[in-house]
Amino acid sequence: MSDTLRPTDSQSPQPGQPLLARIKRRSFFMYAGATAGATALVLAGCSKDTSTPSSATGNVSFGTGDASVLNYAYALEQLEAAFYAKVAALTVSPLLAAEVPYFAKVATHEAIHRDFLRTAINRDFGGTIIPDLTPKFDSIDFTKRVKAPADTKLGILDAAKAFEDLGVAAYNGAAKLLKSPVYLGIAGQIVSVEARHAAYVRDLILPGSFATNEAGDVLGFDRQLAPAAVLTIAQNYVEQTLNGSTIGQ
Repeated sequence: MSDTLRPTDSQSPQPGQPLLARIKRRSFFMYAGATAGATALVLAGCSKDTSTPSSATGNVSFGTGDASVLNYAYALEQLEAAFYAKVAALTVSPLLAAEVPYFAKVATHEAIHRDFLRTAINRDFGGTIIPDLTPKFDSIDFTKRVKAPADTKLGILDAAKAFEDLGVAAYNGAAKLLKSPVYLGIAGQIVSVEARHAAYVRDLILPGSFATNEAGDVLGFDRQLAPAAVLTIAQNYVEQTLNGSTIGQ
């Protein structure tokens, strides 16, 4: 896999085209249903955001307003998509035979999320999208299914659990920053998929643990984290410096 998290299609949709037109063979309907596709088509009518995030190689900022929140989600989806693509591309995998198809499917889900957000940002907030991120997965041992007690690196399942839990907490924490109900609805559709990923991976590691207190709180709600806390964790897996100080402003 390339060290740069590059989208599969660098073109933006032209005015008047359906939002999903540039997500070629991957269909948003695969995981969110026809309602999500219909909702996405109204994105063009949402208000524009004129803020422009940094595109410097070493420093990435996210802009302001709804564009910044979408860029924030896009950054996390780039990270997840790159991780799962690397797992799916392994010629010799430490995963169990029954787990390999699951990870291939999740790799497709995360690529859909990434491409969908990229398309939405380019269509509704042209010129504000963050650059491609460069992953840093040196703390993950892709030859191990799970981390042994003496290991210093995460196994594949450990890393998947960490990424999915972080993604769920990130979407939950950022939802209140969105001003457009359209974007809020789409974020809710994505986070529900991420939560199913998180539950399944957790159960692969320890059967029956999909709804432990670690996954949420004792009241039955998944945890939420503010962008600053999420990016502090995500920074461990990205070469660029992530600056989320203006997200939601």
